[in-house]
Amino acid sequence: MEKLKLNIKIFFQGAYLSYVGLFRWLRPSTYFATLVFGPLTQMLFFVLIGTYAQGSTKAQFYVIGNALMNAAMSGIYGVTMSIGGERWNGTLPYLFGAPANRMSLFLGRAFMHILNGMFGVITGLFWGWLLFHVDYSATDPWALLLTILITTFSTAGLGLLMGCIGLITRNVMFVNNTVYFVLLVFSGANLELSSLPRWMQMVSDYLPLTRGIASTRMIIAGQGLTEVIPLLVQEFGIGMMFALLGYTLFRWFEFTAKKRGTLEVF
Repeated sequence: MEKLKLNIKIFFQGAYLSYVGLFRWLRPSTYFATLVFGPLTQMLFFVLIGTYAQGSTKAQFYVIGNALMNAAMSGIYGVTMSIGGERWNGTLPYLFGAPANRMSLFLGRAFMHILNGMFGVITGLFWGWLLFHVDYSATDPWALLLTILITTFSTAGLGLLMGCIGLITRNVMFVNNTVYFVLLVFSGANLELSSLPRWMQMVSDYLPLTRGIASTRMIIAGQGLTEVIPLLVQEFGIGMMFALLGYTLFRWFEFTAKKRGTLEVF
């Protein structure tokens, strides 16, 4: 029991301290520019182009898709820097030298960004209601909140893997940008999955966000938690898969760095 309490303490303290220590988003102006107004401009871009081409009835489609992309913004960029930033700020040796439980430290890096991502999605949906009059009257709020939580966790799992790749590459932002735009195209955020080539649909099946966006659209259309549970279970499983791959890579990097006496694995 004492060990469990210690691991929980490490989880939350590590989550808070890594967020405070590694992020400049703590300045309100930077936070709102990055996580509120930046995603708003993306939503405006796709909604206005989409509704111009296909009619105003499609506004809800683009609003929901781009609101859920806010989860990817925090999950990929934020979580990646929570791990990769340890190396670039010179704190990675202290992390490897700490006797703390590695799983608690590793997963804790995603916690604050999951909260950020959920806030970003809710903010995006609010913009959709305010600017494009999206109707949420048929929505089950608890089912929607659970869907947002699982979707944000799933993208954070991918971010954990990207963060570990950041430990062995010098240009992780290029990788992050590539992954983000792949999700933008393949997840169904702005394109109907049924309109994509078969090979793209197959790729989307193995990506986070795809089922989260589909579930959110179903819930806002009036369907309940029962109808989307299978999709959410799969979304959670994909997030866990990426998180475990990231943890495996993290432990390999730690073992190799200690064996060679250097953080330059390659």
